[in-house]
Amino acid sequence: MNRLNFPVFKLPIKNRENKKFIFDFIRKKWVVLTPEEWVRQNTISYLIQIKKYPKSHIKIEGVITINNLKKRYDVIAFNKEYEIQILIECKSPTYKISRKVFDQIALYNLQVSSKYLMITNGIKHYFCQMDYEKKIYLFIDDLPNYNSKVN
Repeated sequence: MNRLNFPVFKLPIKNRENKKFIFDFIRKKWVVLTPEEWVRQNTISYLIQIKKYPKSHIKIEGVITINNLKKRYDVIAFNKEYEIQILIECKSPTYKISRKVFDQIALYNLQVSSKYLMITNGIKHYFCQMDYEKKIYLFIDDLPNYNSKVN
């Protein structure tokens, strides 16, 4: 798989029936290794190994309902109080991150009210902090660690 803009993580990969699979530590199963899944698994490793989020505080591909349509988010990380801390949208490394992706995550966030947003294609990462009082999001340099006192 492509080299991403993350530290190098040791992720278990295997071949089966002419397909590559990667082990998902959150779902505890092997999943087909697509370019987007490669980004998702590296993002999860970043949360666990660098930002110190426990695996038990990460959820993958949950369903939310927007205007009677079921949508699937990529990753959510919870804080110590099990409130949604980070909503993450992962794209393939070849996917150009555009306004459309920001609109997508903003729409999803109307349902989950996350404190932080992350959009990544594995090469380019965008981090935002929500300001619900002013109804804006602010670009920040990085996400807070799990143990940060930052809200």
